[in-house]
Amino acid sequence: MKITMIGAGSVVFAKNLLGDILSHPELRGSEIALMDIDPERLRVAEIVAHRVAAAVGARPVITATMDRRAALEGADYAINMIQVGGYRPSTVIDFEIPKRYGLRQTIADTLGIGGIFRALRTIPVVLAMCRDMEAVCPDVLFLNYVNPMAMVTGAVQRATRIKTVGLCHSVQGTAAQLARYLGVPPEAMTYRCAGINHMAFYLELRANGEDAYPMLRERFGTPDAHPSPAPDDLHDAVRFEIFRRLGYFVTESSEHFAEYVPYFIKRDHPELIARFHIPLDEYITRCENQNARWAAMRDELTRGKRRLRVTRTSEYCAQIIRAKETNVPAVIYGNVRNDSLITNLPDGCTVEVPCLVDASGIQPTVIGDLPVHLAALMRTNINVQDVTIAAALEGKRAHVYHAAMLDPHLAAELTLDEIWSLVDDLFAAHGDMIPTMC
Repeated sequence: MKITMIGAGSVVFAKNLLGDILSHPELRGSEIALMDIDPERLRVAEIVAHRVAAAVGARPVITATMDRRAALEGADYAINMIQVGGYRPSTVIDFEIPKRYGLRQTIADTLGIGGIFRALRTIPVVLAMCRDMEAVCPDVLFLNYVNPMAMVTGAVQRATRIKTVGLCHSVQGTAAQLARYLGVPPEAMTYRCAGINHMAFYLELRANGEDAYPMLRERFGTPDAHPSPAPDDLHDAVRFEIFRRLGYFVTESSEHFAEYVPYFIKRDHPELIARFHIPLDEYITRCENQNARWAAMRDELTRGKRRLRVTRTSEYCAQIIRAKETNVPAVIYGNVRNDSLITNLPDGCTVEVPCLVDASGIQPTVIGDLPVHLAALMRTNINVQDVTIAAALEGKRAHVYHAAMLDPHLAAELTLDEIWSLVDDLFAAHGDMIPTMC
């Protein structure tokens, strides 16, 4: 069995996924092909892969190459972890140019003007990757971790024959957060969740078998029910405000969710930033901190003499591979094509639902109708996703303006003239990072 990791230079994430995979006895003899376009990061990834294998007593065959097609040759699984354009210049551009228009963002990788332009530069690269797969590993299962999740995964589903699922950690990660808020162990939580990536809601939420929503409402159901900042030090005030207003808890973090809706980041109401503890430019800060730690991390991972500590994470990647290889069923939350799975969201969009995984592959669960107000909120994001995918697949620049017009945050903050001008400025700044559009 061959597992290919594209963008393996994301060393910490690659280390975690490798630890998950190789800690399963059934997967310890796998062939692991590492691929990255940065030779130094690829070198470090290869060293780390060998150290992870040694730490868990695995004996995989590990190769490293900058040749994507060679890495994919004969792969059974391909894991996508790339960031097209990197922190500099592309991510910085996505933040700094909108600031000239008074438009502020927190993460800018899923929706909003940052998410739109991240999709425009990422989708063509991922589709080229899929063309390689169609040529050298047509039966591969493509595990996509790259944001904007719904747009990238949706483009693959629409434009290629490759079997794919988009993977995120927000569903299981938020469940663990809710366990802390409620004072129960994570394993006490069970749930049924559905929606779109970064905007899925817990339709059912239980702690030790009991409905957890009454307890959550009792503790955090009114604006003065918890101190400021929000529970523990996670600054989750945005999500608790949405919970109080909508009656269901959303999966993605407050810093993400704040920029998917028009309610929290507003030029005319700067007091909202402090009230809801919104970390503007959070992704910029995060990237700069990560880059500052890179050299020290490289030295620690590659030269350290201590045995590398490997613990399993809650990521779904290894669970999927093990379930498919052993036929021991697993349940994961995956981003898949909406083929009448959520019946009050558009067919063909990308939805996040529970999926059974076994030797037959990934089998999504039919949810039916979501609560009407939740579905309506999701459609405001799906509109942007759908038009952005059309822009990328058709090479139609007009659709980029249309997607920006439809975005909830942009529409609440900018005039049509400003939206048009901002899009033009971003095209100019990104240059040939985005394929020519007419």
